[in-house]
Amino acid sequence: MATATFYLDCRSKSVSGVYPLKLAIRAHGSVAYLATGIYLLPHQWCAPAMVVVRHPHARPLSAQLARLKDDVDLVFQDLARKNVLQQMTVQELREKVARVLNPDAYASNDDRFVGRFIRFMEMKKPSTRALYRCTLSRMRAYCPEVDAMRFEQVNREWLTGFDLFLSQTSPSKNARNLHLRNIRAVFNYAIDEEVTHAYPFRRFKIRPVATRKRSLSVERLRELFAAEVEPYAVQYLDMFKLTFMLCGINTADLCALKEIVDGRVEYYRAKTGRFYSVKVEPEALEIINRYRGCGQLLDMMDRYKSSTYFGQHLNRALQRIGAVERRGRGGKKYFEPLCPGITTYWARHSWATIAASLDIPKETIAAGLGHGGNTVTDIYIDFDRRKVDEANRRVLDWVLYGKR
Repeated sequence: MATATFYLDCRSKSVSGVYPLKLAIRAHGSVAYLATGIYLLPHQWCAPAMVVVRHPHARPLSAQLARLKDDVDLVFQDLARKNVLQQMTVQELREKVARVLNPDAYASNDDRFVGRFIRFMEMKKPSTRALYRCTLSRMRAYCPEVDAMRFEQVNREWLTGFDLFLSQTSPSKNARNLHLRNIRAVFNYAIDEEVTHAYPFRRFKIRPVATRKRSLSVERLRELFAAEVEPYAVQYLDMFKLTFMLCGINTADLCALKEIVDGRVEYYRAKTGRFYSVKVEPEALEIINRYRGCGQLLDMMDRYKSSTYFGQHLNRALQRIGAVERRGRGGKKYFEPLCPGITTYWARHSWATIAASLDIPKETIAAGLGHGGNTVTDIYIDFDRRKVDEANRRVLDWVLYGKR
């Protein structure tokens, strides 16, 4: 009897600190694994129920896994009807399942780089899949024979040439790094699947270029907070203020907040999975009480289809705050932005910059921003959150009331 379950492989920690969720196929006392393309932290996986929890995309990921499980069960049922299931080894079952679920990836030899690239790409959500398609297009433009190449042929020299090719049309190093990171992800996936032992990224390093962080001075931040805005923009300015008052919380995390517990909001940051807790100061609570939601703490998800969609509206509204002039017969509005190009990330950078100007220690600022690794020390020794609370209070007192 063949069975399929999901298994979070905590032996294979990725560079970003998450673990691959694998499909475990068992038959005749043996087990073989298939990658799902999903990576989680241990607290985000409920093994008994086989569902994703405490993750910003828990519901769609769980639905994706349920569909995958149903598809695998159908493969087993079809093989049983043909009276071949009992004769197949677990490795044969694994390959059969993989071929049925993703035939395009098996159009060529399994150990070919592009075949695995396509297979890995198809596991991703649509927006991420589009980025991988772009990488595949650029690889084919650089090297028309790439579809026939094995993993061992995509070596350090090939990657160096590809990076040089990309530089001719994309001067931004960070933009080129996106394609290189996609290739690296496929290598990591193939190694997990035991397809190859080749790994050119031991010698070929992807070196990011630090981008300039945008922050507002205390004076400009006060001017923004006191700005007169059109009625529709009041909520957006309030959300920017709240973001700042919660130590620069990310928009996705702000939208996902559930409740206030003992005067604090606590959550796992969507970007890193790191646990985070911040005290809700009276000024922040005043804003929260104006926008209480039904399913979440705030009402954005009651009115917007996603946190991304809300964030786009929020940034657009922030960039229109400033002097307004009507011109022409129709009285068309012309805006002179107070903070050109501003986004919600500016609240985060501004909080950190202002905290540093108040001589708040770097480690306290880092803790306030949720930076740092999930080391054993982090897990068992709780950082003195009182230091972060005091730091945030000092920042708010200086910005809102001029008190140092």
